[in-house]
Amino acid sequence: MFVTVEGVSLHYTQQGEGAPVLILHGWMASVEAMQCIANEVERLGKRAISLDFPGFGKSQEPPEVWGVPEYAKNTRAFIKALNIEGCDVVCHSFGGRVTIALASEEPELFNRLVLVDAAGIRPRRTLKWYLRTYTYKLGKLLSKVRWIDKLFHLSERRKNAGSEDYKALKSDLMRAVFVKVVNLDLKDRLKHIKNPTLLVWGTQDTSTPLYMGEMMEKLIPDAGLVRIEGAGHFSYAERYPQFCAVLRVFLGQGGQ
Repeated sequence: MFVTVEGVSLHYTQQGEGAPVLILHGWMASVEAMQCIANEVERLGKRAISLDFPGFGKSQEPPEVWGVPEYAKNTRAFIKALNIEGCDVVCHSFGGRVTIALASEEPELFNRLVLVDAAGIRPRRTLKWYLRTYTYKLGKLLSKVRWIDKLFHLSERRKNAGSEDYKALKSDLMRAVFVKVVNLDLKDRLKHIKNPTLLVWGTQDTSTPLYMGEMMEKLIPDAGLVRIEGAGHFSYAERYPQFCAVLRVFLGQGGQ
């Protein structure tokens, strides 16, 4: 299904009946990556609504370089267009960024939050990170000098630089979006989240390490953390039966 929200064509899926549960995917993913969660939500007797963020899946790219605030604004408009204010939300990784931004400003948009290996806290910077970053910046500067660029192949090296998520993006616009998104730290927003919040984390997550989940548990007033031993960044898929058991307990408590 498609709906146009604020001039952007958004693709989403629905399955099941009952109280709505919004499902938000991570970076470089789509509704397909969250299908197993939608299936469990339907088994709980609820209506699973999975959204493709602009620029992912079958949704249209944003009209300009968006950051988290713009994605949050568009998601808010989507929620209102479908008349599902007060829904529960299950989000993974980048979906967590958007959910944190929205819930910290308008808690009434949601009922309960399930943040799975969520992004939103700027990672600790290591010496290796600083060396890589400033080497890249120096190379970018020197590449403007033609003979230096040609001698050291700097432009060619820059094309191969960056994270795998960055390099996998097909358009310059979405690469710029990625840079804008990952540089926003939402840590200060966490204390303003009033919704009951379940944090689910893989203990071996290297993309959003466990310490981020532990920090969120401390800063969100009504939050609990479930550690999934041995799982990585996609803990919900890697330990699906365990994830479903936890989800059933949480979404079954005082539910709509």
